[in-house]
Amino acid sequence: MTTYTARPVDPTVLKELRSADDAGRGMVPAPDEEGGAPLRCCLRRSEPGERIALVSYAPLRRWAAETGAAPGAYDELGPVFVHAEECGGPAAGSGYPFAHAHRVLRRYSAEGHILGGELVDTLDDEAFRRAFADPSVVLVHVRAVEYGCFFFEVRRA
Repeated sequence: MTTYTARPVDPTVLKELRSADDAGRGMVPAPDEEGGAPLRCCLRRSEPGERIALVSYAPLRRWAAETGAAPGAYDELGPVFVHAEECGGPAAGSGYPFAHAHRVLRRYSAEGHILGGELVDTLDDEAFRRAFADPSVVLVHVRAVEYGCFFFEVRRA
């Protein structure tokens, strides 16, 4: 049973990103001919032919706006794939998405500062228990190793 919850990009934020992304650009949707793009709206890989878009997203900035944190230079902007139209979000009880590959768990403080990270071979409860073992950690970003792209976040319960 999953103890920690993978959080997709919030539906309200997705609506904003589909209008203008966090870099101020409009969305350019296109059919995904091959499929396999990691979608941050529903936390699954795209199917061939689905209409998706690559948008700029600032997850720490969005979180800081909710919490009053001031991440300063730790604020980052990066590319994420989303459905071009509203989708149903993640399937209930689907566990940790994008789990069976090398990932980096990046830990953040309440101020939005990086407290460290860990390279993991797979995402499981134990990896998140280690990430949250430090009581100063309030937020964990799961990121790709190859490009550093944001996949999803997990917050302290």
